[in-house]
Amino acid sequence: MSFLPENAPAVPPPAENPAEDSPALSPRRIPNLGHALLFVSFAALLLFLFQLIFFALGKSPVANHAGAVAIQHPKLQIAMLAATYLTTLTAAWLFFPMAWQRSFLDGVRWHWAIARRQAGKLVALGLLVGFMMQIVTYFIAPPRAMPIDQFFLTPGDAWLMALFGTLVAPAFEEICFRGFLVPAFAIAYDWLSLPRTDEARARWQATAALSPDSLIFSALLTSVIFAWMHAAQYAYQWAALLALFSISLVLTFVRVKTQSVAASTIVHATYNFFDFLLLFVATGGYRHLDRLTH
Repeated sequence: MSFLPENAPAVPPPAENPAEDSPALSPRRIPNLGHALLFVSFAALLLFLFQLIFFALGKSPVANHAGAVAIQHPKLQIAMLAATYLTTLTAAWLFFPMAWQRSFLDGVRWHWAIARRQAGKLVALGLLVGFMMQIVTYFIAPPRAMPIDQFFLTPGDAWLMALFGTLVAPAFEEICFRGFLVPAFAIAYDWLSLPRTDEARARWQATAALSPDSLIFSALLTSVIFAWMHAAQYAYQWAALLALFSISLVLTFVRVKTQSVAASTIVHATYNFFDFLLLFVATGGYRHLDRLTH
């Protein structure tokens, strides 16, 4: 499947770093590892503070009943995640332009114009990935109940989870993983593998391009982290982790191929939407959620 825009002009797509195209600006490698760690640490700190508030209010997110861990207050937990994601993005939107001397969306290579031109192909890819994953999981016997199922105990919980998983989570996760971590790990790889010669340092200072080897390394590493971040939701089942790892590789390929985080976000959101749509149909519009465990 080609991701080249239809009726594209003769001008090539934006470079991995737009500063490379302007002789007036020195190329900068952003977001680097420090930027990525700051972004992730801020989100983790916010999540920790929200959880402390819940504990103080007597709203523990989990409970232990006879050795079984049960998720409590799913609506509050989804609201907590949404607040964490949106607050982190707002803070990043305000802070990083000052550090980068360019807009936040430009710094993370959002590039909405590219994604908009290829929206049909990106949606089709998201549906295809979702369909393929359904085929794969059909031949795998998952546990009868998984932790993520506890977010679908009532129709209200299911609708809230579907909206969050389709609209909020894909945008945040793509900006985090494909916007920050993929370039950050690639930059670190290129720096560590750089020959310690004057000529190599001159090349490093003259360009901000990322090597193919660094992008492959970063794709693999971020996909491991992506899968592990979702592991608890799927009871650490190896098949689910492998599927998540594969999905992350596809999303990273889209990000690198199109040079657009917005493009990988569309694929991610479409994939999630497909899953929620199947669940919607299987449970009669989220009215018979007991079918999930039967």
